[in-house]
Amino acid sequence: MNRATTAMLSAFEAVLVIAIGVGLALAPLTVMWAVHYGFSLDWLVFWRAAVDIWLLGHGVDLRLTLDPLTAASLGTAGAAEPVTVTIAALGFALVTVLFAVRAGRRIAQSPHRHTGELAALATFALLSIALTMSADYPLAQPSRWQGVVLPAAVFAGGMLFGSTRERLRRPREDTGSSLRDWIEDWVPAARAMATTALRGGAAAAAFVLLVSSIAVAALVVLSYAEIITLYERLHADVLGGAVLTLGELAFLPNLVVWAAAWFVGPGFAIGTGSAVSPLATTLGPVPAIPLLGAIPAGETSFGFAGLAVPVIAGFVAGAVTGRAVRDESAATRAVTALGIGAVGGVLLGALAAASAGAAGPGRLASVGPDPLLVALFGAIEIGVAALLGMATLDIGRGRRARADTTSSLADVEG
Repeated sequence: MNRATTAMLSAFEAVLVIAIGVGLALAPLTVMWAVHYGFSLDWLVFWRAAVDIWLLGHGVDLRLTLDPLTAASLGTAGAAEPVTVTIAALGFALVTVLFAVRAGRRIAQSPHRHTGELAALATFALLSIALTMSADYPLAQPSRWQGVVLPAAVFAGGMLFGSTRERLRRPREDTGSSLRDWIEDWVPAARAMATTALRGGAAAAAFVLLVSSIAVAALVVLSYAEIITLYERLHADVLGGAVLTLGELAFLPNLVVWAAAWFVGPGFAIGTGSAVSPLATTLGPVPAIPLLGAIPAGETSFGFAGLAVPVIAGFVAGAVTGRAVRDESAATRAVTALGIGAVGGVLLGALAAASAGAAGPGRLASVGPDPLLVALFGAIEIGVAALLGMATLDIGRGRRARADTTSSLADVEG
């Protein structure tokens, strides 16, 4: 395979990722244009809406200005003023990352990897520019520089992750000078500390997210009646309900991250002045989104028990991944445990930052968790628990040493 073929196939991978992402928003809107509006409106309105949704899903700020009639119907102070929506529908970013990882793995299998990566990233960036320009409209204006940078950054991150993972899976002789070789040149103790902190912190954050996913699924099932009631109050037809459900699915990863923030401790907000945390829940007026009906109202009995989730995650991460540094000094193990906490806290805080933002005018200007608090609480809880987890390795080693001594004495006496 020559360079031109590699570049062409890589560019096609980028086009496919964008087509799938935008198509997920455009398909239901096009059906609505045909069925509900009977082709009477300009289809470009729905195209711009789909692109705006896709850009918003990658963290691009969207400046909205409601027409006077719509603003008056909302009954919200300041609804007629322009508002900047900054909350991202992370479902679209997740789709981009997953397909970008797949593209990165395929590109890494080609003999001209760097050419393929540059071609894919350049194609994705150029298409992002074109999409951002096509969506520009006086009533809905996406941030131009963010429309160019953020989607491309999400794609690049996923592609490089997939490419690197594929190369590290190859035999050593096929990789040449790589990240693995650079890390292996480190001092053994430093290498063990760094790899343990990264693996342990990532594993702890993943465990918290896994429990959060299960909790969100359970809440949706248990609150099924309330969610259906909210759907009925909206008086939406089948098509409108389907479009609303697809929009909720796009925000489902946000709810998982919010649940993780709840387990860590700071919780999250659904509007200024509200708080949903393990210790107390204070909700004001909530947007009429059926999926939000799964949020427990009022105080939750034994909610503080949820704080055990990041503690268990850190303890297990320290006990399992800490074996790589169990023969090092106590100071080295302590620093490694704090590193596990720092990595886990930073990952959870970054996800919290990506899931939060402004969702509308008035009190909806603050929705989601506080990323700094989530990162701080997560780092402390995971780090301290990881240190305790590593301490169990000393206990186990001490017991084995005593058992060996006892066995040796018995052999001598025998």
